[in-house]
Amino acid sequence: MPKTRKCSFCGRPIPPGTGIMYVKNDGTILWFCSSKCFKSYKMGRDPKRVPWSAYYLGKRGG
Repeated sequence: MPKTRKCSFCGRPIPPGTGIMYVKNDGTILWFCSSKCFKSYKMGRDPKRVPWSAYYLGKRGG
C-alpha cells in the first residue's frame, strides 16, 4: 500500500506517485511536493518565513 508522505519544506501531504525524492550525501531522504518547495529548500529559505508553508509563524510581535 503506498504511503502519503509529508513535504519536507512546506508540510503539505504528498499523494502517492507524485513529488520529488531528494537524497542527501549523508543518506537523509527529503520529500518535496513541488519544484517550488525543492528550489526554495536549495536556495536556503526558511519555511517559517514563507507565508504559503504550513510552518509559517504569522505576524511577528506582541
